[in-house]
Amino acid sequence: MGDQIERKLTAILAADIAGYSRLMAADEEGTLARLKSHRRELIDPKIKEHRGRIIKTTGDGMLVEFASVVDAVRCAVDVQRGMIARNAEAAPDRRIEFRVGVNLGDVIVDGDDIYGDGVNIAARLENIAEPGGIRVSATVRDHVLDKLGFAFDDLGEQQLKNIARPVRVYRVDPRNQITTPAQAGIHHAAIAPTATMDPGLRRGGNRILISALAVVVLLIVIAGGTWYFLGANKSAPAAANVPAPAEAARLSIVVLPFTNLGGDPSQDYFADGITENLTTDLSRIRNSFVIARNTAFTYKGKDIDAKEIAKELDVRYVLEGSVQRDQNHVRVNAQLIDAESGAHLWADRFEEDVVDLFKLQDEVVARLANTLGYELVRAEAGKSAQSRDPNAIDLTMRGWALMWQPPPNKERSESAREFFEQALKLDPQNAEALAGIAYTDVRAYAFGWTANLADAAAEAMDMLAKATAINPNYAYAYWLKSTMLFLTKQLPEALQAAQTGLTINPNSAPAYFAMGQAEFPLGLCDQAIAHIKEAFKLSPRDPSIGLWHMNIGNAEFCLGHDDAAIEEENQAIAAGFRPWVPYTWLAAAYTRKGNEVEAKAALAEAKRVVPEITVKWVITRSPNVPAYFDALRKAGLPEE
Repeated sequence: MGDQIERKLTAILAADIAGYSRLMAADEEGTLARLKSHRRELIDPKIKEHRGRIIKTTGDGMLVEFASVVDAVRCAVDVQRGMIARNAEAAPDRRIEFRVGVNLGDVIVDGDDIYGDGVNIAARLENIAEPGGIRVSATVRDHVLDKLGFAFDDLGEQQLKNIARPVRVYRVDPRNQITTPAQAGIHHAAIAPTATMDPGLRRGGNRILISALAVVVLLIVIAGGTWYFLGANKSAPAAANVPAPAEAARLSIVVLPFTNLGGDPSQDYFADGITENLTTDLSRIRNSFVIARNTAFTYKGKDIDAKEIAKELDVRYVLEGSVQRDQNHVRVNAQLIDAESGAHLWADRFEEDVVDLFKLQDEVVARLANTLGYELVRAEAGKSAQSRDPNAIDLTMRGWALMWQPPPNKERSESAREFFEQALKLDPQNAEALAGIAYTDVRAYAFGWTANLADAAAEAMDMLAKATAINPNYAYAYWLKSTMLFLTKQLPEALQAAQTGLTINPNSAPAYFAMGQAEFPLGLCDQAIAHIKEAFKLSPRDPSIGLWHMNIGNAEFCLGHDDAAIEEENQAIAAGFRPWVPYTWLAAAYTRKGNEVEAKAALAEAKRVVPEITVKWVITRSPNVPAYFDALRKAGLPEE
C-alpha cells in the first residue's frame, strides 16, 4: 500500500495585484520597486505578525497559510488598510491594489506546498474581489463572526469557476470595523444617493460654509431613514405588530464646537460660526432632534470622550471637527462618530490654499457632503439588515445599499429591486423606492441584463414620474431620468433633466456627471469633460468613478484624442467598472490608432461579458456616435 496522503484543515489567503499587466506595461521598473517596498515594509511583516506562512509567490500574487482563520482575516484587513494609506499619495494609475480571498478548508500537504479545493476556493474568491477588497467564504465568516469586529456583507451564493458547488460569499470592508464583535452581523455595504440641498441655504458670508454643511446631515437623514421626512413629509408605516425601531424614527445628533487649531483666539469666531449655524440649520429638518447650541458649547475646550457626551445627551451621532486657518491656508478636519459603538464612521481632511475663501468653503463642504453620505449609508444599511422585520424606510435603505455597492452587479440589482418592491407594499408613496426600481431598470437597459428594452425604459420613466410627483425636489430622480433619456437617445431632454437636478442641488456630483454624459454626443465634448471633472471634484471617492472615467474617455474619443481616451477607459476598468461598455470604447480607440492586437483583446473582453454582442446590439444601447460604431466594425465586431 502506498504512502497515505497527508491532509489538514487550514486557513488559506490568496492575493493578487489588480491590473498588474497594465502597471508593468506602463512602468516595469517602478512597479517592481514599489511592490518590493510594499512587501518589505507592510505585507511580509503583517504575515509574520499574524503567524502566517508564505506557500508560494508569483509575479503578481501570493498564497499564504495560517493555522488560525482569525489570524488570516486579521492579516487580510491589516494589509488592505495599510495599502489604502500607502496609496493615498500615489497617482491613480500607479497604485498597487490587491484583491484578497480567504477560505478555511481541507487541503493536501505535499512537502512545503498545499493543494485541493480549499486552496482553489480561496483563489476564486480572490478573483471576484474588487481592487482593495476582501472576499471570504461562509465557513470563514462563521468561524470569525464572534471573534472579530468586522462587518460582513452577504453577497449570496455564487458559482465560482471550476468549483462544483455554489459557495456563499461575504465581503469584508477593510475600512469598516464594528467596535464589538457582537455588532458585526451581516451587512449590505453601500452608498446612498446625494441629498437635496436648498439653494437658498448657500447665501451670505460665513454661512456659505455653514449652511452648506447642512448637506452633511441631510445625508445622515438619508442614511437614518428620514428620506420620507424630507420628501413625502410623512413617516413610513411600521411593519404589522412590530413597532419601528427608535433609531429609525428620528435622527439625533450633536454638533460639537469645531476646534480652532490656529492658536489665535481672534480666529475662534470662524470655528464657532460653523457650529452655531450648522446647529441652527439642522434644527429645521423635519423629525430631527438636534442638541441646542448653548448645550453643545458647554463641551467647548473639554477633553471628554464623544461616546460619553452622546450618552449624556441621548443622541445617536456626534459630529466633530477642527479648523486651522492662516492668511493663505485653510485646513478643515471632520469626523462622524457612532454613539452606540464609539466607532469613527468616517473622517476626512481638506487642505487648500486660499484664493477665494467663500468658494473654497463651498468646495470643501460639497466634498464632505458627498463622501459622508456614502459612509453613513454603509453603516446604517448594516444596522437595518439585522432587523428581523424592517419597515419601509429600512427596506428602501437596504435596496439603495445594494445598488451603490460597486461594481454594478445583476444579482445585487435584482435583490435590491425586491427590497424596493417590499417597501412600496408598505408605503406606496415612497419616492426613494420608486426611484430605486427605476435605477434597476436603467442598469438592466444599459448593461444588457434585459432583452425588453422598451419595457425597461417605459417602467423607469413611469416610476421616476411618480417619484418626482411625490417629491419635486428629489434631485437624484432627475439624474436617473437624465440617464434613461440618454440611453434612449433623447439627448436635449436628458440635458434638461440633468440641469433640473443641478438647480435643485448645486452640489450634486451625479447631476454634473449627467450633464457631461448628455453633452458629449451632442458635440459639446470640452464642456462634457469639464462637467464630469466637476463631479470628480465634488465627490473624489464616489463609487461611480469608473463610470465617470469612461465617459471622459468617450468625450476624448469624440474629440479625436485617442491616447487620452485609452487612458481614461483603462482607468475606468482599473476602478472596477467592467461591463461591456468601456471595453468597446477602448477597442474603438485602439482601432483608430491602428493597434490591432490591443483592439481585438479589448473586444474579446466585451464579448466575454456579453457573448451576443454585435454592432446592432451596441447601437441600441449607445449614443449616436458614428465614428465609434465604424471603429467597432473595423475591429471585427459582427454587424448583427
